[in-house]
Amino acid sequence: MASPDDSTERIYALWDHMAGFEAAQQDVALKHLLSELCALVDAQNASWVCAVRMPQMGPNDPVNGWRPRLSEHLHPFARLRAGAREQTRMLEEGDIDLTTVRNVALAGRFRANRLIDLVPEEWFSSGYYRNFYEGLGHTDAIWAGCPVNADAEVYFGLYRGEGHPRFTEAERDMAAAALRGLKWFHRNQLLGHGLLVAATPLTAAERGVLQGLLGGEPEKQIAADLGQSYHTTHEHVMAIYRKFGVNNRAALMALWLGKAG
Repeated sequence: MASPDDSTERIYALWDHMAGFEAAQQDVALKHLLSELCALVDAQNASWVCAVRMPQMGPNDPVNGWRPRLSEHLHPFARLRAGAREQTRMLEEGDIDLTTVRNVALAGRFRANRLIDLVPEEWFSSGYYRNFYEGLGHTDAIWAGCPVNADAEVYFGLYRGEGHPRFTEAERDMAAAALRGLKWFHRNQLLGHGLLVAATPLTAAERGVLQGLLGGEPEKQIAADLGQSYHTTHEHVMAIYRKFGVNNRAALMALWLGKAG
């Protein structure tokens, strides 16, 4: 692990680098951030999860309406994706692990915790830990929750691989310091997926068109890049404008510049 002074300089360099990505490079920027976080705390993999608070959930919901809606992994593999799907299914059915309950209980404030900060030592002998950590080649994790607004948060999971020790408090605090200064980026990520301002989430096709719009490309060029007709592209553009409640590209761009919404 780097010294505190070196780590501070690496965090500042990370912030500078993140600020240099264009609005149309959100996916590349996220991969870079996950990679740099892993390097900062000697993690072997990382996840990004977007969660939203759903309305009209039951009074006995242990996670108060919070549900995952999107996830990305630095190094995805089949078992990891399957594990994420299974955890989502369990959550929807009310079979919710203690780590999730305690993490969500802190919703609305920035927080970063190691597993041992959330649960007692005996949890590491549980079936959940065996299935969703050891079963995926992970021995420990840091989970950081980053509020974007009252109904949307992003979570970052940093994982230690087999044969590595648990994370230290200093490593947890370094990850927290790096992420806490990037609220603008967390907001832009949710904007890019239509989960912050849009009336409904963007489809995969609409996200492709959105990247072109944010990159300043004319609609004909976006259509050519995506291998679709101009008519189809224009329909996606109009749908994007409707979902974000804007009438033109300038107003759409203003959302990313923090001048609207």
